[in-house]
Amino acid sequence: MILIDNNSSKALYEQIYEEITRLILSKALKPDEKLPSVREMAAMVKINPNTIQKAYKSLEEDNYIYTVKGKGNFVRNSEELRNTHMKNMEDRLKETIKSLKNLGLKDDYIIELVEKILNPSKG
Repeated sequence: MILIDNNSSKALYEQIYEEITRLILSKALKPDEKLPSVREMAAMVKINPNTIQKAYKSLEEDNYIYTVKGKGNFVRNSEELRNTHMKNMEDRLKETIKSLKNLGLKDDYIIELVEKILNPSKG
């Protein structure tokens, strides 16, 4: 379920955050599905519960999950989240392309660059 890379330069709570958002956006976690408790998740990934709590808090602040007092943490509607995430990714891609064009790169070169990224075995 959650993969942690102890050699990563990313903080553990960020890795947990990213893994849970990946599971939500890929629909592996369903809307209103209960997440493991902080203690259960800490035991599963062998990380301090405070780290899990920090990840859960960030997920709630970013509206990926919600908390029901005394019940636990639950997944928000993934379709809304997915649409918001896709819009953010589209905006970031537009900014990146704009920056490349500002550097004087031609459309053909940018397209070629994207194709290399999409199909690294061909490039």
